[in-house]
Amino acid sequence: MPDRPDSSNQVPPDHVSRFRGRDGVTDDEREQPPYGSEALARIESEARNNRPAQLDLFAVGDGGAFIQEVGGLAPLAARSSLDLARTTYRRHLEALKRPRNTIESYSYDLNVLEHLIGPKPLNRIERRDIARYLGDASSKTTRKRRLTSARRFFRYLIDDVKVLKFDPTEGYYPHAIALRAPAPLFEQEQRDLLEAAHADEEWSALAVWLMMRLGLTRAELLALQRDHIDRTNPLEPVVYVAYDSAAKQSKDRKLAADRAFAALYDAFLEAREPTGILFPVGPQAVNGMIERLRRAANITKDVSPQTLRTTFAVEQARAGADQQQLLALLGLVNDPRNRASVDRYLALASPPLETAVPDRP
Repeated sequence: MPDRPDSSNQVPPDHVSRFRGRDGVTDDEREQPPYGSEALARIESEARNNRPAQLDLFAVGDGGAFIQEVGGLAPLAARSSLDLARTTYRRHLEALKRPRNTIESYSYDLNVLEHLIGPKPLNRIERRDIARYLGDASSKTTRKRRLTSARRFFRYLIDDVKVLKFDPTEGYYPHAIALRAPAPLFEQEQRDLLEAAHADEEWSALAVWLMMRLGLTRAELLALQRDHIDRTNPLEPVVYVAYDSAAKQSKDRKLAADRAFAALYDAFLEAREPTGILFPVGPQAVNGMIERLRRAANITKDVSPQTLRTTFAVEQARAGADQQQLLALLGLVNDPRNRASVDRYLALASPPLETAVPDRP
């Protein structure tokens, strides 16, 4: 039975605030309609609480476009199971066309949460459950990822489907994760890697060049389309990095290539003749190609797509790019963590320190 509204809900005299004499009111109180009697208030409150929790047929996706919401599942309510909510949330993310890796990561973490706390209804999940879920993490990185997954899940339940008001993740904060030391390729290693790429498959040299000479991420490489290469000036192509997601359009950028790229691109088109996506392969194919080239080039250090991007950043810093220019070239948001990353590239690009040579007898 819902709580009966108190006398503060009765309609006050004309031109007098019903909250007169109170220091403050909540948003729920402010949005509650004024009532002339307790009976009417009770009837409306009961009708509102007995209304079935029905998901909207459509939701607003990226760019303000309407998308069809989750179907084929029972509507969520505060007492729904965590299992149903996890499935509904996954369908929601799929409808928004979120990256598959993101969806799998969130789904896995929420499955871990349910395994640890048992089959609790949503409105019975407490902060102590979140504490157990985070405390079970094997590392700071895992804890941070789990907190992100749970926090976004509960914000979905509160803000989107509006079946909860309490966020059990509130008050928990992630550990600060130390940045990994960047390890760019030296000049000779760059030449050896490109030479090995020329002797590999048709797409290898062009893919390596785009990551190591223009700083594309692996995801950006795999999303690149033929229409993203501007050949208005055949010897000075322009590569467009474009994102469909409105949330990531700040990463969009236009990068100037050169004659070396033009030659690689022409050879690639002659061999492959793509019509849409330039590299119709998966992330693991890119990783495997780079590892294959590393061995062929006899490079002993670890090499990954991020290594090639780091090499690009350091080379740009050596050529005179400052912090703001590097953020723009890399498509990074101007926040403290990204500025710290860029500062490390700048430090690596600085001249080597000179040591004092002791006098010898």
